[in-house]
Amino acid sequence: MASSSDVPSADNTPENPGSGSLSETPDTTGVTGGDQRRGRVRARRAAVMAIPATLVAAGLAIFTAQGVLGVQFAISGMPFVVTADRLDGTGFEQFGALDNMIENSPNAGDTGGQELVVTSVVKNGTITNMCQSVDLGGIQLLLTAGGGSKPVSVQNLAIDSDDIKGDATFNNIEIGRDASTFDKGGVQGPKGVYGQQADSVVIENLYQHNYAATAAVFKLPNLHMSFADHGCD
Repeated sequence: MASSSDVPSADNTPENPGSGSLSETPDTTGVTGGDQRRGRVRARRAAVMAIPATLVAAGLAIFTAQGVLGVQFAISGMPFVVTADRLDGTGFEQFGALDNMIENSPNAGDTGGQELVVTSVVKNGTITNMCQSVDLGGIQLLLTAGGGSKPVSVQNLAIDSDDIKGDATFNNIEIGRDASTFDKGGVQGPKGVYGQQADSVVIENLYQHNYAATAAVFKLPNLHMSFADHGCD
């Protein structure tokens, strides 16, 4: 998945990195609107380091921490959905990060143009019956590929998501490893970043709510793009 080059620096680390959560926001009583917005941005940055490991539906482990992103560009802030019957990957890594929009982005909302995401890396993989949709405001841009006996194939895939669901199986997984020592997916984070990596991963009934994605190779057999009144289920 993807990310911006504006990775928060070390001086944004929260004072108590082991005790925070997304629900913990600064006390804004008596504070001006500008200060409230800056407080929310600081809280989101702090959350990257503070959130403990959690489990998403059907056992897919998500581990978030401030780290190096798989991709370096400013996101639009318009999310897109990806679904698939099955993802098979080798060289799997996962850790958290912050994606950033351009300055004064119309999609910034009250987050200061930042999105807290989970970066998932697959060195080599296939995706069966892939569907991708983005809401353009009342109409969906729909992309499908990889049906039948010809799945989508990817190399050095990186995806930034804020919601992932599926039935996952990991082989030789290492949970809690320092991301700067990752050696399976080809991406390394900075020292002290909490993450996980595995020799391989299989995710069935995959659902992702994404903000960015990149790949060195992305082969899409039976590609079909169209406008529709509905997105991917």
